[in-house]
Amino acid sequence: MATFGERMKELRKERGLKQREMAEICGLNIRSYQSYEYDEGYPEVPGLVFLADYFGVSLDYLMGRKDERT
Repeated sequence: MATFGERMKELRKERGLKQREMAEICGLNIRSYQSYEYDEGYPEVPGLVFLADYFGVSLDYLMGRKDERT
């Protein structure tokens, strides 16, 4: 299964967003956002919930625990 970073990159690209744009949506600086895609860090729980809601996927999908999006 995919990692959190791989899922973030995949979902961002599906929306046609650049990393900088996604960082702004999340209220982060670019480096903090990049750490997610490079599997160097994770957001705290409220951030995970925001991202799952934003992309319309389950937390399990976002975290790479399941391959089904919902």
